[in-house]
Amino acid sequence: MNEIHIYLVSDSTGETVINIARAAFAHFERLNIEEHLWSLVRTKGQIDKLTESLQKKKGIVMYTLVNEDIQEYLRETCANLNILAIPVLEGVVSTLSTYLGIKTINLPGRQHRLNEEYFTRINAINFALAHDDGQAYFDIANADIILVGPSRTSKSPTSIYLAYRGYKTANVPFVLGQKLPEIIENIEKPLIVGLLVSADRLIDIRKTRINNLNDMSNYNYVDYDQVHQEIFEAKKIYQKNKWPIIDVTKKSVEETATNIIRLYEQKKERNS
Repeated sequence: MNEIHIYLVSDSTGETVINIARAAFAHFERLNIEEHLWSLVRTKGQIDKLTESLQKKKGIVMYTLVNEDIQEYLRETCANLNILAIPVLEGVVSTLSTYLGIKTINLPGRQHRLNEEYFTRINAINFALAHDDGQAYFDIANADIILVGPSRTSKSPTSIYLAYRGYKTANVPFVLGQKLPEIIENIEKPLIVGLLVSADRLIDIRKTRINNLNDMSNYNYVDYDQVHQEIFEAKKIYQKNKWPIIDVTKKSVEETATNIIRLYEQKKERNS
């Protein structure tokens, strides 16, 4: 595999340049990427320290810097070292500025300012953690989204991902032989989504879980007939309540969440 050193330079936390770099390099195979994060870079002295690292291990520089003097200094430094330097947002921001006819605001870390959206996201994450795996029901009617599904159908990671996107999400386990809490079947505001997965896939996931915990006492947890019945009964409940169903067998958490957000927005539009 080809080893590449990527220097991620930002005048803020570095979250933006990290995400863009990873999304870009995901399109290439057989690359061993070693990331070097340089965050809160706002002086030429910090660029000089970066230069020392670049001289030892050359690579590619990707950056989000708004100060034009610092940008130019970094570009000159990289040019002198014959190193590729990529301004990951410059093309997008410049094109938008030209199209809108509005000058940009050069303020470091502006994309991460503590605005209403930030606090909405934090509140949603706290809500998801408090309502994970049926931990609390007293205010579950305040959720935007409720996920219902058998154990190991990606309820928790999907809830957290949705929360990160700003949606207050709770998740409730479906357990064979046990009734769902009455409040779940009687509330109208939240979008309730039933998650399903194929029996074979669910058994594989559960076996991995059991092996990791080194606990082979619960054989019913991975018994094919019981797992199949569990999925069958869960689907019956979903259909009875007319909840939308998503099969997560071949979906990533991101794909599942995207489908759920689309369903949520459609429900919101119908009710507006």
